[in-house]
Amino acid sequence: MSKPKQKFLLTTLPLLLLLMTVTVCGADIPHFKVGYIFTTHHTPFMVAAQKGETLSFQGVYLKPIVARDRYELIADGKPIASFQLIVTKSGSETAALFARNQLDLAMASVTAIMSGIDKGTPIKILSPLQTEGMALVAPKDSPLTDWESFVAQVKKTERPVKIGYHSPTSAPKIVLEGALKEAGLKVTEDPNNLSAQVLLADLKGTANLTPALSSKQVDAIVGPSPFPEVAVSRGVGKIIVELRDLPPADYWHDYPCCVTAATDTVVAQYPAIVGKFVELIAKTNAWCNENRLEAGTLAAEWIGLPLDTAKTSTLVFLPQFTERWMKGAGDYLAILNGMGNFTGQLKDKKLQEVDAILFDKRFIDQVKK
Repeated sequence: MSKPKQKFLLTTLPLLLLLMTVTVCGADIPHFKVGYIFTTHHTPFMVAAQKGETLSFQGVYLKPIVARDRYELIADGKPIASFQLIVTKSGSETAALFARNQLDLAMASVTAIMSGIDKGTPIKILSPLQTEGMALVAPKDSPLTDWESFVAQVKKTERPVKIGYHSPTSAPKIVLEGALKEAGLKVTEDPNNLSAQVLLADLKGTANLTPALSSKQVDAIVGPSPFPEVAVSRGVGKIIVELRDLPPADYWHDYPCCVTAATDTVVAQYPAIVGKFVELIAKTNAWCNENRLEAGTLAAEWIGLPLDTAKTSTLVFLPQFTERWMKGAGDYLAILNGMGNFTGQLKDKKLQEVDAILFDKRFIDQVKK
């Protein structure tokens, strides 16, 4: 045998054996890469992974193969799919991984998935996860106490107030930017634009929110739960306003944030498995609403957060799309178009015009309530 061929076999044999092991261990069930983010917005998925067979009464549950890494999706007592868990930093990274065919199923903000679809990524929104759970946080010693005092401070400052966010297509960033502009404030993402009143800064991941605030890299942060609560728990920050309470009154209540999504290919080739995945999330959403403290504690333990953050969660998990959720999704579409964020198939469109492009609701509609 020639040395090049021998070297090729030596370097590729471990990979071939790994692939064979995956095939043999998984029998004839397909393997999927499933993305989620270290945020309590994705509590139901983390709960399903931790509770395992104790949720078998739902008819569908996750069986751990390697804790926090590999799971089997069990439906009606039989394994139907194997999941490889992938932790992503943000919704925008999730959308990028979808675009590179490195994810099959995932959870991320609805705005991030919308942005991916606008760019032509072949994915569909399958079901809602939760509403709300977003906040604006200032340093602990800040004199600011509410949205009105924040706006007043911004209007009289001599330099742009710098607010950090974790992802450019995240719901917290989009909601805050919309509220800032509604308040008549000049907003920029260009650090050289000194005529603006607010500078929005991409901190590139939720893990950087609290450190950026404590180091005074930014004047405030906006982000999803549990990171505002973590900043408070660690004595770094204070919540100025829950984004649900931004003006106009009641406008942002029950606003959508995260969703489940899948590639068009997976939906087309494995509809039964996709349906069971959606059923798992929908039923675990309902379980989390009924067992809020335990669900919050499990999520905190999974992410590695202070357990007291579990007691302060305001998240509401949705087993179905609601009329108010859909209205909020339509508002997001209008806001993002108003900001010029969409340049593709969602540009200048209303929700009803692109419903079939954004959603595949047949699976969530089939879940028994």
